[in-house]
Amino acid sequence: MKPSGAPVASDSLDAQSDCRVPRESMWRLFLRFLRFGALAWGGPVAQIAMIRQELVDEERWITSDHFNRVLALYQVLPGPEAHELCVYFGMLSRGRWGGILAGLGFMLPGFLLMFALSWAYVRYGLDTGSVVAVFAAVQVAVAALIVRAVIRIGGHVVTNRWLWAIALLGAGAQLAGVHFGLILIGAGLIYVGARRGFVGTAVAVIGLATTAVVVLAWRNGGLDGLDALSLGGSVGGSPEPETVSLLLLFWAGLKAGMLTFGGAYTVIPFLQRDAVTQGAWMSNTQFLDGIALSGLLPAPLIIFSTFVGYLGGGPWGAVAMTVGIFLPAFAFTLLAHDPLERLVQQPRIRQFLEGVTAGVVGLIAGTTLALMRVSLDGLEALVLFGIVLGLLFASKARLLIPAVIAGAALWGWFAQVIG
Repeated sequence: MKPSGAPVASDSLDAQSDCRVPRESMWRLFLRFLRFGALAWGGPVAQIAMIRQELVDEERWITSDHFNRVLALYQVLPGPEAHELCVYFGMLSRGRWGGILAGLGFMLPGFLLMFALSWAYVRYGLDTGSVVAVFAAVQVAVAALIVRAVIRIGGHVVTNRWLWAIALLGAGAQLAGVHFGLILIGAGLIYVGARRGFVGTAVAVIGLATTAVVVLAWRNGGLDGLDALSLGGSVGGSPEPETVSLLLLFWAGLKAGMLTFGGAYTVIPFLQRDAVTQGAWMSNTQFLDGIALSGLLPAPLIIFSTFVGYLGGGPWGAVAMTVGIFLPAFAFTLLAHDPLERLVQQPRIRQFLEGVTAGVVGLIAGTTLALMRVSLDGLEALVLFGIVLGLLFASKARLLIPAVIAGAALWGWFAQVIG
């Protein structure tokens, strides 16, 4: 694809004479997607709808069918789909530099706001009782958000008995301490084998893997794997950034960015593993705080990686992890959109990715149990959790996520006042 310099939207799949991509100036292109970023409230569905309405429905950059194909590709590949769409449209208008500017414009408002909140969090801490109560209540709301995400992602991804078995096996393997790389590769291979007719082999592999997971869990003391996921870092107080190397933070972000199949929530188990379970530069309490803060911002949820990096290495740590986690989203689009679009149409590749995504759902489920153990520590927390979860399933309001986080904060403040 060579979109730069071409006034007509054209690629190997779609060339419609009634659709024209404007060759905007670099500055105007950047400002357009900066505006998208500043208005990116309500999660990926709202963000994608906003981009589609302006660039497809109103300005006719590409056809609706073409947009659907592009979106389907980015839903299969790792990374936040809305951000990848911005990079794609920027590339259509002004080539790869246009894609870079569009992607930077879309992520910049969220990054700057999260950077400022990370600084304030570290600078002022949670030493006062009212602030501690507010963040404790917000963590309960975040736990409900993650549970809803697991259920919704699972509903779209785990669509047959094989994928259910893979997801459950992935959750058990996560709790047993199996490396996530083995879980994901095994998930993909099992599903390919099952769909290609090697049913007996797939059943045998699932049986052996389940036995191995049970043995590992027994040897580790039952719930020790869950306990390990729940530990790491200091809890409460005034957090101080650790001295984690910038290269390590960049690598942690890059790994997570390459493995976020199925939506931004799928980044949670990978960052939690590096930052809490292994790196131990932050606690699960702080990790939940970062997710909560990102829910208040006009940005993909994945922007909470800026917070994780800040607590690991200060300002430059925030930059290093943010660059790492967004780099694949830029690279997949700028360097290999057309080859990847052809690749994922191959049945074996698509089946492997479907199995991997089911494995990721299992990883999120395992990590969610650890995060719930941190936040659901009493009857009041359980009541609030039930209320928030009910609202999340009952409403589809655009600003639902920041609204429930703000409401939980008020709950915590009120409970502290009357207590």
